[in-house]
Amino acid sequence: MTKKTTIYDIAKKLNITAATVSRALNNNPRISKNTRELVLATAAKMNYKQNRLALALKSGKSKNVGVVVPYINRNFFSSVIRGIEDELYPKGYHVIISQTHEDKDRELKIIQNLLNAQVDGILLSTSYTSEEKERLDSVLKKSTPFIFFDRKPNIPDISSVTIDDYQGGYDATKHLIDQGCKKIAHFYVSNGLELYKNRLQGYKNALLENGLKFKPEYVIPLKSDIEAGMEAAKALMKLPEPPDAIFSSTDNGLLGAVKYLQDLSIKIPEDFCVVGFSNEPFTQFMNPSISSVDQSPVEMGRMAAKVFLEQMDNDQSIKIHKKVVLPIKLVVRKSSSRKS
Repeated sequence: MTKKTTIYDIAKKLNITAATVSRALNNNPRISKNTRELVLATAAKMNYKQNRLALALKSGKSKNVGVVVPYINRNFFSSVIRGIEDELYPKGYHVIISQTHEDKDRELKIIQNLLNAQVDGILLSTSYTSEEKERLDSVLKKSTPFIFFDRKPNIPDISSVTIDDYQGGYDATKHLIDQGCKKIAHFYVSNGLELYKNRLQGYKNALLENGLKFKPEYVIPLKSDIEAGMEAAKALMKLPEPPDAIFSSTDNGLLGAVKYLQDLSIKIPEDFCVVGFSNEPFTQFMNPSISSVDQSPVEMGRMAAKVFLEQMDNDQSIKIHKKVVLPIKLVVRKSSSRKS
């Protein structure tokens, strides 16, 4: 095996002290420009690699940030990660990405491993089953900054970046009402997370404030997948008084519903209107194209990274918590456009 070059090897080559080499490599102002450039050039020629762990122990900063998501292959989460990296990479940070697969025990182990690896912060979108504050207490008490994004437990003293899910639910339902829909159903992802509760509440209030009755039988709990959406639509159409529209809190669930309705030769939007949530890429390419609430995932990622950087810039003995709520945008397409 080839022996790794050390600062002592560079010092010997240049006939200077190891301390001088270390200061030059770390851009210490006590070192002259000429000496610094000479050390850097020699280090490059000798293929010297700085020990990041040693630097972390010395400086208290590893320049590594953990990002924990339920699934990395979902467009929303991959777009959030892109936003995080866009903001952090120019600042010299490296992102360590982990996925929980909606497993709370796996999530906790990932967080503990990231803390053991001396990451400077953790940006986390919680799993379906991680609502309990007590389960996270042991890790949240650490001095390492935590920032929740999109999915968050109801914990008051932790920073978070979310969208206005309530307004998204309200605007989507109000839009369907404005298109002449009177019997609007809702696909509700029943995993206990606050964001889905807020979307449901927005749906309820839009109905009541516009003179429509809220009907519990029109609210169908489901998982966020195509098969669940098909089964939910099937259940709705078997009701004595089927709905004439669906507002779904998930695009994936709505995709299944649209397929089922089309199999029944129900015309969208002439006979039935639909609006989803997340503005997944496939929504614009479907026939008809699907209206959906956009979650601005790239902007959410950038904002979560900015909140982290603010906390790193502040005195770590003074905890500053931010609750950022990004505005939503309803993207109206053919699936809900009855009126010009």
